[in-house]
Amino acid sequence: METSADQLQPPRQSLPVLANSPTAEPLKQELEPQAPAPIGYALHRSCAGLMPQQRALEAMVVEALRSIYDPEIPVNIYDLGLIYAIDIDGDNRVKVQMTLTAPGCPVAGSLPAAVERRIEAIGQVTSAEVELVWDPPWDKSRMSESALLDLGLF
Repeated sequence: METSADQLQPPRQSLPVLANSPTAEPLKQELEPQAPAPIGYALHRSCAGLMPQQRALEAMVVEALRSIYDPEIPVNIYDLGLIYAIDIDGDNRVKVQMTLTAPGCPVAGSLPAAVERRIEAIGQVTSAEVELVWDPPWDKSRMSESALLDLGLF
C-alpha cells in the first residue's frame, strides 16, 4: 500500500483566535513552521529560534509590556498592537521595536523610556533598547481580540 504525502501530514487544527489577532500568527507558525509570515507582520517571531530559557524571558518581557497602558486608550501596549518586534540575543539583551497610535502622541517622548525601564527591571535582562518606528503605521487591525473586546470594537 502506498502512502501519499497528504497522509503523512498532521491533521490541520483550527485556531481559537481571530485571523488578524497578534496571537494568531505565532500559533499559525507553530502549526505550519515552514509557512512564511504574511507581509506586514514583522515582529515578534524573530525570537522563534530561542533556547527555552530565552523563550521564558520572552514571556516575561511580554508580561511586562502588558503591564504598561496607553494613557489615552485603556488597553495595554502589547494588546493594542504597538509592539512590532521583540529580539533577544544570547546575552539576554532585549531590543523592542514599537510604534505609537499616532506620531503626535503626547507620550512619544516618555513611553519608550518607560518601556525600557520596565524591561530592564526583569532580573534576567542584561539591557533593553526600545526603537520607536513609524512604518508600517499602526492601525486597529494590530489589536488583540481582548483589546477589541475591551473597547467594544469586536
